[in-house]
Amino acid sequence: MLTDRQQFILKAVIDDYVKSAEPVGSRTISKREDVTFSPATIRNEMADLEELGYLTQPYTSAGRIPSNKGYRFYVDHLMKPSVVSKEQVKKIKQMYAEQFVEFEQLIQQTASVLSEVTNYTSIVLGPEIFDTTLKHIQLIPLSADAAVAIIVTSTGHVENKKVNIPFEISVADMEKLVNLLNQKLVGVPVFRLRTQLYSVIATELKKHFEHYQQVISILEQTLATEKEDRIFLGGTTNIFAQPEFRDVEKIRSIFELLEQNERLHGILAMDPATGVHVRIGHENVDEAVMNCSLISASYSVGGQSVGKISILGPTRMEYEKVYSVLNYLTTFLDVESRRFYK
Repeated sequence: MLTDRQQFILKAVIDDYVKSAEPVGSRTISKREDVTFSPATIRNEMADLEELGYLTQPYTSAGRIPSNKGYRFYVDHLMKPSVVSKEQVKKIKQMYAEQFVEFEQLIQQTASVLSEVTNYTSIVLGPEIFDTTLKHIQLIPLSADAAVAIIVTSTGHVENKKVNIPFEISVADMEKLVNLLNQKLVGVPVFRLRTQLYSVIATELKKHFEHYQQVISILEQTLATEKEDRIFLGGTTNIFAQPEFRDVEKIRSIFELLEQNERLHGILAMDPATGVHVRIGHENVDEAVMNCSLISASYSVGGQSVGKISILGPTRMEYEKVYSVLNYLTTFLDVESRRFYK
């Protein structure tokens, strides 16, 4: 464990480096009003911190910068997340001033709010497909050969889509089909609907419907949901403002990642469903973000975790601020969700 003085100096180096993006020297630390020891003592302690792996020296005669290990110690032991200021709360609430019809619109706006307040890139997962179950399904005939399929999920999301009805399927068959689907599929996770269709109710369909293949065609259209692709981004160009990302190759790999929803899902699904989680540098398994920090938190609907809000930025991140904002927003979203799911 580091001594109190080493912890103080490590925190001072990180605080200064986060603001300046320049290596921090012992003289810079010694000029702080709360420092009571000499530049020589600070220099020796910084050398020890470097030897222990908490600081690095980018080049000879330069000051020091924090290592990933240094940031991790800071996050785990030195960081003191503050309460979001009244000014920030006012700004956040102003950005949510619009009256949203669906909870998902509120979630989409959250991506903009996060990036605006933190000046980093935000990644927001809409209500997670893995935690969302089917609540109700309905088929409403529009004409002899078309209908609207309505799927309502446990998170309150409503999916409407037009489906083609083969001429062999009667209105009576449609009613029978809807009753069977609600009997067999309600409560099934959305991502398992199609598997459940084939493994559980296929035999039921064969028993009840003469035109079995045509019924399967209707169900394929109805269950072809794109829900797993609901990822909202905010402030993607904020990356350009960070001096760490002047390297074109680093920028390119990050932007490629942000365009691939499956990769993003995989990255964010690694964190537990509760609390705020910080992954620094090589703690991120995807090569594109091994020079970044990713801070994520789950948000809930009625006490059930349904999605994640995340901030992506350099390892030289304002951890205390981001941590506090994420904490505030997860609570805010939980309260706001009650307007949609009473």
